[in-house]
Amino acid sequence: MTSDARPTSAFADDALGNDDAVGLAARLRRGEVSPDEVRTAVAERLARVDPILRGLALDRLTDPTRGKADGPLAGVPALVKENTDVAGWPTTNGSSAYVAEPAPAHAEVTGQLLDLGLQLVGSTRMPEFGLNASTEFVDAEPTRNPWNTDFSAGASSGGSAALVAAGAVPLAHANDGGGSIRIPAAACGLVGLKPTRGRTALNAQGRQMPINLVSDGVVTRSVRDTAAVLGEIDRRRRNPALPPIGLVDGPARRRLRIGLVLESPAAGPVDDETRRAVLDTAHTLESQGHLVEPHTLDVGTPFVDDFLVYWGLLAAGIVAGGRFGFPDFDPQRLDPLTRGLHRHFLTTVPRRPGFLRRLRQVARRYDDEFVHHDVLLSPVLAHRTPELGRLHPAVPFDELRERLVNYVGFTPLQNVAGAPAVAVPGGRTADGMPVGVQLAGARGDERTLIELAYLLEAERPWPRV
Repeated sequence: MTSDARPTSAFADDALGNDDAVGLAARLRRGEVSPDEVRTAVAERLARVDPILRGLALDRLTDPTRGKADGPLAGVPALVKENTDVAGWPTTNGSSAYVAEPAPAHAEVTGQLLDLGLQLVGSTRMPEFGLNASTEFVDAEPTRNPWNTDFSAGASSGGSAALVAAGAVPLAHANDGGGSIRIPAAACGLVGLKPTRGRTALNAQGRQMPINLVSDGVVTRSVRDTAAVLGEIDRRRRNPALPPIGLVDGPARRRLRIGLVLESPAAGPVDDETRRAVLDTAHTLESQGHLVEPHTLDVGTPFVDDFLVYWGLLAAGIVAGGRFGFPDFDPQRLDPLTRGLHRHFLTTVPRRPGFLRRLRQVARRYDDEFVHHDVLLSPVLAHRTPELGRLHPAVPFDELRERLVNYVGFTPLQNVAGAPAVAVPGGRTADGMPVGVQLAGARGDERTLIELAYLLEAERPWPRV
């Protein structure tokens, strides 16, 4: 730990106050604060923390993209991850391999956020094309964790999580193709719900995948903000293949059967502090009348290797798509992790025929996990948040690949299955870093996860930086 490592917080007695997004929207409707006062508060907060945290990719405070004036979150400032099109903004994907032109139109999910009335004031940093679990770069400063600036903020939605946790904005857009909402939420002590596939608009990256791993959502400091965003998006754009979420405003009274998962088919051993956070959460749920019992996931032993091949396929698609999509694209400017994943795919896929078929079978087998359980409780990550450098993209590829597998092995399953899962704060390590726990549900059952998250928030209030 460096001598100047410290918590970095922007919370202040200003127009943003102590409100979450729902509370701030209510104050704006009542005229207790004005939109100009809120923008000034955001500008002051970002000026205070972003030079340290480095979470902002693009500052548009002086020219925000405004949402609908009559939306339920009208006037609330928010940030968008830099892989999502906002008309007139460059979509940079965290990469130096090309120069991004201004997007010609909004992505569909951007439109959904604007329908809620959110005021988009900038974009947030991510590791190159979202392939890493830490927001670090070979040619730039990393995004730092506001709880301790020596530590990773997670990824790939690391910039969003760092700035929300630090209090610069109430919420930020995030998306998740292997844990990229849940991982930074866990690292930064936030709520991060990856929705069911198709609950929010399918994004451009996901549509191009043989198996669509990506879902869009938000990272927030309160359960009700997550509930409000997803509930309103779902109400305004109903997917008839999924049950409605509705407006969830508190815990349910029904008794649930919860499977306790402490071993992952992918990750290495769970460390003691993470295990303790999950067990403490299990005890809290039991004290509220829920049945918690040990459960072992049954997804088959090839899952890890097949997912690694698929991960490499995504990198291969980036290389091929970049060459055709951007005149100045230079694959030699891709970071070492992206290039390493590309090589891994090219050398491994001939030895693993049928990996797509097996991954699709995993998605079907996932449904069987909920024959006897309503929810699965597990770690988000197999061990505590690492210090910056451990997951740096310049770490030799084979070593970095093993470190990533042994860190993030609990999150990719829901992406392959298209199922929802939420990260919520579960405790803190001995030196004060957040530890996240994951609640995973059957496809379409975000409501149950939000209800349980409300219960945990009420029983074990979460600290802020």
